[in-house]
Amino acid sequence: MFGQRSHWLRTDEAEVEDDVAKKILVIVAIFFLFFLVLGFVGQAFAQPKIKGAKVSYTAGGLEMIGYLAYDENIQGRRPAVLVVHEWWGLNDYARMRARLLAELGYTALALDMYGGEQVAAHPEDAQKFSSALMKDFDLAKARFLAGMDFLKKQPTVDPSRMAAIGYCFGGGMVLNMARQEVDLKGVASFHGSLSAVKPAKPGSIKVRILVLHGGDDKFIPPEQIEAFKKEMTAAGADFRFISYPGAVHSFTNPEADAMGKKFNMPIAYNAQADRQSWDELKKFLKDIFGK
Repeated sequence: MFGQRSHWLRTDEAEVEDDVAKKILVIVAIFFLFFLVLGFVGQAFAQPKIKGAKVSYTAGGLEMIGYLAYDENIQGRRPAVLVVHEWWGLNDYARMRARLLAELGYTALALDMYGGEQVAAHPEDAQKFSSALMKDFDLAKARFLAGMDFLKKQPTVDPSRMAAIGYCFGGGMVLNMARQEVDLKGVASFHGSLSAVKPAKPGSIKVRILVLHGGDDKFIPPEQIEAFKKEMTAAGADFRFISYPGAVHSFTNPEADAMGKKFNMPIAYNAQADRQSWDELKKFLKDIFGK
């Protein structure tokens, strides 16, 4: 009889132990699911949520249609970057670069340098648009500064930390803005013209400069490169010139191959040079902004 009671006690103890073990497993499972869901939520919030939209501002009474991009998941003000388009005008390529900058945590404005969102469909038109601004650089500077002032006023922008990048025509434009002592932390030129509208004077350039050049660019003769380097050195500029062997003009633009064939132009996309030059830009921006 006592033996039977002892058996019952052992059975009850085993049932209690099983019940406790089940409860522990349930609690562990709940905590596991909680942290798993928390991880997914955190990851979702960590992913950039890019807002990009056309914006309107004026320069000399002319409406300019730019493209503003930033990450909505980032709170507060952040450094800003102006993007100056190729000689074609403000197209999808320039807007794409603005969005990529937004993914890096910057607020970016792709400028409309031609006004009214004009885009050239043929090199002859692109040449007319771009050369008109290079010949009347006061007008070009006024349009650049109008976009810069607009960007400074955005609630996501720290106006004390601004830079500019440019492609082809835009690269030459930002380099000349540096020569004109525009108040920026830095400028970066991708396969841009190196010629000066007005050569820099000694000690006049306060802007950090990064030049990302295609080693086989047929549009930029060696004499222009040497003249640029001598000018920057004489001016005491803080500049870095990087040349990518084998890369030609427009090496960052995936559409360059098709455009080159269509118009018989020595331009082409180079994936390696594109990737390497973008990595250099990322390091450059972090350096000048202190991030």
